[in-house]
Amino acid sequence: MAKKSSIEKNNRRQRMVKNAAAKRARLKAVIADKSKPMEERFAATLKLAEMPRNSSATRIRNRCELSGRPRSVYRKNKLSRIALRELGSRGMVPGLVKSSW
Repeated sequence: MAKKSSIEKNNRRQRMVKNAAAKRARLKAVIADKSKPMEERFAATLKLAEMPRNSSATRIRNRCELSGRPRSVYRKNKLSRIALRELGSRGMVPGLVKSSW
């Protein structure tokens, strides 16, 4: 089980990304628009830089839904390899058969 503080930190980042997504998209659109004057694009760049770093989507870490493990998480299942194997052994994941020989 991962530390509760690191799991909560990631949840906080997800909330910040959700709240700031529209504003970040608008600023990035202004920055990418080459028809706008250079001063306006530069001002948008500065505003984007002033926003909290944790409001960027790249700061979110994929974590296992059960254990909070940050590594080897399957995106489709949102589970780590360890949790997926455990649930597969119990037959709780539809379509997954864990082989044993």
